[in-house]
Amino acid sequence: MANDNRISVTITDPNVADIIGHITAIEALLPFLVSRDAGDNAVLLGEKSVGFDEKCAGYMASNPDYIPSYIQIAEVLKDRAARTQILKFLPRLHLLASKADDTSDVIGNEIMLANLAYYNNTADAAKRGRAGAGDIHDDLATRYPGRPSKPQPATT
Repeated sequence: MANDNRISVTITDPNVADIIGHITAIEALLPFLVSRDAGDNAVLLGEKSVGFDEKCAGYMASNPDYIPSYIQIAEVLKDRAARTQILKFLPRLHLLASKADDTSDVIGNEIMLANLAYYNNTADAAKRGRAGAGDIHDDLATRYPGRPSKPQPATT
């Protein structure tokens, strides 16, 4: 039989305050972070373009005459250095966020399994004539997040 309780933890308000404090401290170390507008998925320098950038960096250093006048090479160099540094810790942030999401999902599933067991038990108790069970079940049925009932065919 599977263990329906994979996570058993108590997170106190002081724990949450500490975690938020650490996150705030990390955000303070990264004041330059931006949020893109919804739908702005343009990523010109993705994983596949790193080799292209490396070649361009070499050529820009050895043949600076071809750098357009509107490009500030000092800013390009700063951007490359910043990206290199961000990539050193970004995987850890992604992993941490992913683990937090997965943990929240598992805990939510555990809660839902307990809720469904209770809900189903009230139905069984109502069938057995237990006082109040039918009222509880009916009240919970109005909030049950299951599939909507199939529409009944129209009668003529």
